[in-house]
Amino acid sequence: MAHSHDHTHDHPHPHPHSHDEGGNIISVIGAALHLPGFGRTHSHGYADLAADTAIHDNNLAIRTIWLALATLSITTILQVVIYIASGSVALLADTVHNLGDALNSVPLLIAFYLARRLATRRYTYGFGRAEDIAGILIVVSIAFSAGYIMVESIQKLINPQPLTDLPWVAAAALIGFAGNELVALMQIRVGRQIGSDAMIADGQHARVDGLTSLAVLVAVFGTWVGLPVLDPIIGIVIAVAIIGITWNATKAVWYRLMDAVDPGIIDRLEHDAGHIEGVRQVRGLRAHWVGHRLYAEMVIEVDAALSLVESRTMVDHVQQAARQAVPHLGELNVQIDLADTADSPE
Repeated sequence: MAHSHDHTHDHPHPHPHSHDEGGNIISVIGAALHLPGFGRTHSHGYADLAADTAIHDNNLAIRTIWLALATLSITTILQVVIYIASGSVALLADTVHNLGDALNSVPLLIAFYLARRLATRRYTYGFGRAEDIAGILIVVSIAFSAGYIMVESIQKLINPQPLTDLPWVAAAALIGFAGNELVALMQIRVGRQIGSDAMIADGQHARVDGLTSLAVLVAVFGTWVGLPVLDPIIGIVIAVAIIGITWNATKAVWYRLMDAVDPGIIDRLEHDAGHIEGVRQVRGLRAHWVGHRLYAEMVIEVDAALSLVESRTMVDHVQQAARQAVPHLGELNVQIDLADTADSPE
């Protein structure tokens, strides 16, 4: 009959070892040559890899947002030039709207800069949750866009107002669509790459603005062929589509705030850990997101006959398998539950 010694091997980083790493030249040379007893263990390598990946992803996110802001700024400047040339009040309103939407990326940028800060005794997981807060603001902004477009379209349907300065309006619409779609492609791609639902939501917001500009182009065509009613009709269709985007973005941010994790990720972690030689079964697994990094705790059952060194090696193998299965894994703490060898399967 199995008995649980509640023998644990928690694996936070760093381990409470007392080597004087980097404290003298001998330690440095020994670590550089990978000599036994010098430098960090393989388990420390796992922690370093997780930290390096997190830093790389965070820096990539910051660069992407700055590129997005630069792109939207250039788009806005070009639209201002067109407004000055045409004097169209409608173009001015659209330009101001695009400028305001560009500023919606600022909270996300601040969140990623906050994520660079080290964890403290109060914020023991660091400041990654700021990304989820930014996600809330982005979702609210998308919902506002849907409501604004719907109200404007209904008003135009009741009181049609044909567009003027059609060539200028068309040029501004094309520029607005191109700029916003470029930003959407960048942010959605990078957001998926680093596991950031907030950045994906911001990219979807940019796509919403691009669709709005495209709708203006359709309105220009409708006015040109004598069907100005196309403007409000297309506007209502796009508003409905944006409501769908808002719903999906809301669910994604809600899941992050409620510590929900895709069951497929849990299945992969359990499957890979369960196939490590010596692991009898995975008794428990919990995980949650902090920003775009996943933190998990796992309990594995092994034979009681294993030595401490063998247990450490097994933990390393489990963590390596988890890192390969989930690239966005920030940290995996593994607890070992010992069972009698008499209960081991023959």
